Parts: sequence; C-alpha cells; structure tokens
Amino acid sequence: MTYQAFYRVYRPQSFREMSGQTHVKRTLQNALLANKTTHAYLFSGPRGTGKTSTAKIFAKALNCETAPASEPCNECPTCLSITEGSHPDVIEFDAASNSRVEEMRDIIEKVRFAPANARFKVYIIDEVHMLSTSAFNALLKTLEEPPPHAVFILATTEPHKLPATIISRCQRFDFKRLSSNDILERMKVVLEDINLPYEEQALKVIAQAAAGGMRDALSLLDQVVSFSGDTLTLENALLVSGSISQDIFYEVVESLKAKEIAKVLTSIEELIADGKDPLRLAEDLITFFRDLLLLQTSSELTELLELVSPEDKFIQLAHEFSADTLYGYIDILSKTQQEMRFSHHTKIYLETALLKMAQVQNSGGVSAQAQVGSLAIDPAMNEKVANLEKMVQQLTMQLQNGMQVQGNAVQQKEAPRPRAKSNNFNAPIGRIREVLKGATKQDIHNIKNAWAQSLSHLQKSQAALLAEAEPVAASSSAFVIKFKYDIHCRMVAENREFTNVFAQALSQMTGTLYEVLCIPENDWMTLRQNFIKENGLNQKKDSPDEDSVSDSPGHDEPFIDDVQEIASEDPLVVEAEKMFGKDFVEVVED
Repeated sequence: MTYQAFYRVYRPQSFREMSGQTHVKRTLQNALLANKTTHAYLFSGPRGTGKTSTAKIFAKALNCETAPASEPCNECPTCLSITEGSHPDVIEFDAASNSRVEEMRDIIEKVRFAPANARFKVYIIDEVHMLSTSAFNALLKTLEEPPPHAVFILATTEPHKLPATIISRCQRFDFKRLSSNDILERMKVVLEDINLPYEEQALKVIAQAAAGGMRDALSLLDQVVSFSGDTLTLENALLVSGSISQDIFYEVVESLKAKEIAKVLTSIEELIADGKDPLRLAEDLITFFRDLLLLQTSSELTELLELVSPEDKFIQLAHEFSADTLYGYIDILSKTQQEMRFSHHTKIYLETALLKMAQVQNSGGVSAQAQVGSLAIDPAMNEKVANLEKMVQQLTMQLQNGMQVQGNAVQQKEAPRPRAKSNNFNAPIGRIREVLKGATKQDIHNIKNAWAQSLSHLQKSQAALLAEAEPVAASSSAFVIKFKYDIHCRMVAENREFTNVFAQALSQMTGTLYEVLCIPENDWMTLRQNFIKENGLNQKKDSPDEDSVSDSPGHDEPFIDDVQEIASEDPLVVEAEKMFGKDFVEVVED
C-alpha cells in the first residue's frame, strides 16, 4: 500500500477524536440524539480546522445503523463505506472545480430521488463560495425546500462571499482556529502511534508555525519526521519549519536591552541571510515579548507559552523589563508588521522598528526605579523641568501663530491672531506664512506646469485625493496645496509616505525637491485675505509698473497665484461667488 500523509491517516472518524470545536460537536450531537437535525448546514472557518471531517462524521452519524446516536459506530457497512468514500448516498462535491450552473442542475435533478440504502442523502459541497452566481440561484430553491431525505452541508473558508439568501437558509457553525495545546496533544498521539521519541519544545515550534490549522501541523510534522532520524529534535523542527530558536531571540533582546543596536542589526542581518522572512521574524518577536509578559505576570501561566520555555534565564529577562516597555515593543512591531504587508522592502521596516525599540526608555529594574525616585524627591529639578515645559509650550504656540524667534527673545511683528482651523484638520499656518513671504511667480508656474504629469505617476487612489486640489503658492523650498474637501486635506497631510512620493515626482519635472504643505479651501481664503492686507498687496494693482515688477526675477515681493484678481474684486462679489460658485455669478458694471 502506498504511503499516506499524516493528515489523511489520522483524520478524525468520530466526534470524540476531533480536536477543539466543542461548540460544534455538542450542538450536532444533541441534535442527533433528539432527532432534530435540519436540512442545511454551513461550516465556515480557516483552513485545516475540521470542516470537511466534521461533515463526514455527521453524515455517518445520520446514516449509522445504530442511529439515533451521538457518535457513528464506524463498524456497520454504512459507516465503513462512507469512511472509504464509496457510499452512493453521501455525495462530496468540489465547488472549486465544478462551479458552473450545469453541474449544480445535475445535483438538483437527482436530489429528488430517494436514497439507495441509507436514511438520508447527504450532499457535502466543499469550497462553496467558488460557485457562480447562476449556480447559487439554481441551488437556492432546493436549499430552501429540499426533499425530506436530503441534507446539504456547505463548507467554506470565505463565508462573506456567499449570498445572504444562501446563508439565511442554513444553520451556520463557525469553526475556530485550534489552540496550540490541541495541536500539541494530537501530534503526541501521532508520534506515540509510530513509536518515535520527540522533544516537546520541537512540537511547540511546529504548533506555532501551523497558526491554528491541524492539517498544516500534521503536514509539517510529516516533513520533520521524514527529515529526523531516531528522535524528533528541536533543531530539526526549527530547520524544517523555518522558525528560530528561543536562544537566538534571547541574545537579540539582551542586546536590545543593552542598547547595542549594531549587534541587534547584525543578528537580524544574519537571520535574513539564512533565508528567514522579515515578516515572520516580526511575528516571532511579538510572540517572544508576549511570552515574557506571561512570565512576568504569573508563574502559573507557563502552559500558555508558545516560543519561550520557563527557564530561569527567561524568567529573569522578563523581570528586567517593565510591562509598559514590553507593551511598547509589541505595539511598535504590530504597526510595523501591518506596514510590511504592503511593501517589498520588509527588511528596512524591521530594522527601523528595532531602532525605534532601542530608543524606548525601559522603566524596569531597580536602578531605573531608583533614578526615577531620586528625580521625584528633588524639588529644584522638578521646578526646572516644569519651567522648561512651560517655555516649550509657549514657544510652540507662538510659532503656530506666525511669530519670529530670535535668540532667546521672542519678537512679535503684529498682534496675535487666532490660528485658522477647520473642523477636521489644523493647517500649519505659521509654516505656510513663511512660504508666502518667499513666494515667487516662477516657482508656482513650475509647480503648475508639472502638476498633471506628476499626478499620472501616482496610483489612481492617490491621484483621486488631489483631483479637487490645486497649488496656490510656492517658494524656492516649499509649496502650498489648497483642498476643496477637509477630509482629503487631512488624508494627504497625515500620509508622509504619499507626500514624499509626490514631492519626488514633482522634483523630476522641476529639478527642485519641494516640501508639500496642505490647507483646506476655507482656511486658505481667510489666510490669503489677511496676508494680502498685511503686506499691502491691494495697492500693487495701482502701480504703473505692475507687470514689470511681478515678472522681474529679482523682485522679492511675495507672489500669490491670482492675488491681483482676488484683491481687485468687490467683497460682495467674493461672497456671492463663495455661495453660488464663479460659474453662476456675472458682474455687470453700472
């Protein structure tokens, strides 16, 4: 007989042999005993969690010759033929390879015929989400009112792709990912059955790599057993699964604690050179810090450890960090992990996260606590810190209001004005004012000439954010974008990666790398009018040499796009255009 993989040989044949999914087993067993089974079931959940196995066990229990019973006997001819897959009344249908409506109509035509030699005709439709829309429509009526001898069991990993009309006609069971302990116990049964000695830490590594899927765990175990000799060792499990030993993580975290960032980055570089995936490294580091938190919290939580064994050195390491520090590490790695999923340069993201983690101040340990205590009882130091914080806050507010800081003195040119605000986004008014003071006509023309071509280099979703925006002022180092919608302004301003990409695209056309500043349209109107009045730009229109001055390269007067047109308009006209739009307002001279 040919060799069969572990996940096929050790597939559960009864509810008793199933790992986890207690809520599913108990509900189905109670329905079988009470003879209250329904006509349609939906089994949904991640891969390798027992959906198809449960469907076969349920089909055997329905048609077992000892029924009603909570378990199939696995001895009668009906149970044996269903186990072998040869029973004519239990039909397994793969929707992934038979998704057309013609195959579904074939099932519907035969469903009305009575079962050959069983009580129920059971249809197990695997990967049901792959059916076409017309196939779902064909199945709909039969699923709602099937013959009394028919039972449909639909299995899927993506229930959100099923029509709501199908889901509402089924009794739904959501299968959960299996815990590491469930997977561990099942693997022990397999290894004891084949009489192969093993190291328990090796099984933990395999269980963690399986990520809650029993089939993945047994497939990986099959690989490790084939690779191993007389004993299944931790080293073999690490090598085959691509995981990393706890000792390497211990050395990395020790170097991180000592702020030896060069050593940390060298270790990560070596791991990646050995073929380790940076995304997997980030995930394993999160698990390692999670295990340290468990060791720090209680000695009774050792059974929940996934990557770390409860040795003295790990317990000591756990208590050398404060809980806040470990939470901070996990938070940094989690955010980095999300960003890594959308990038091809995952190594750079991981290294940046480690640099950020090295800068986190660890408040754990006796020495750190003693230092904090000494600061707390020093009133002079506390007073200096309070004064510095107050000074920083004042300087920040003054800079936001457009004041100039010279040396240790803060000089205010004009009366303080409130910062322009929108409902959703606070524009950097102080920085924009500096741009307006150095704004030139040539810079804004360069930006506008390169604007359309730069947008074409962006993704469609990014270019859509700038569809209702336009550049309105530019200096030699930065330019201002006016947005019609506040939400678009906020989304662009807060996405540093996007603004950097757009600035680089512009620099290829203009030869200058500009800083991008964003402001909503209402805030821009207010800021522009104030700036025009303060700088006397209203009088520029009356100058006979206006054109020559504006176009002169050496002219240092601030230039705002179409300022002369705006400045010359009547305030009533400006207000009317705000209310009704420029296309609907016509000015007639009396």
